[in-house]
Amino acid sequence: MKLLSKNETETKDIGRRLGEKLGPGDIVCLYGELGAGKTTMVKGIASALGINERDITSASFTIIAEYDAPVPFYHIDLYRLTPQEVVELGLRDYLGGGVSVIEWAEKAEGEIPPEHIRVELNYLDGDMREIEIEGIEI
Repeated sequence: MKLLSKNETETKDIGRRLGEKLGPGDIVCLYGELGAGKTTMVKGIASALGINERDITSASFTIIAEYDAPVPFYHIDLYRLTPQEVVELGLRDYLGGGVSVIEWAEKAEGEIPPEHIRVELNYLDGDMREIEIEGIEI
């Protein structure tokens, strides 16, 4: 499924719609260039799970941010890690119990189960993004 987003608000809304479909054990893998809107998408997903979007920040320095919610939520940002560091991270411990959203998921290809949702965010023009979602309909 391909969607167009004209701005951050629409990207968050697409994330919220996706988040409403998620449950325990779901893994969402986010792909896109730096600044493509991955963290904005995470804010929308988190809001659907009852987490205030202001609590969501780029996890680039904490790597894994855990949030208490009716369904545990894990925001995982692999931007600063090498693929070898991802292997050593113990990522699989965070996959399966709650909802896990992984930014820069391409760095963890060997660690992610095949049953996951793939979201690719691509720049088009200005604030316009094309968001392609595979593995779930929203």
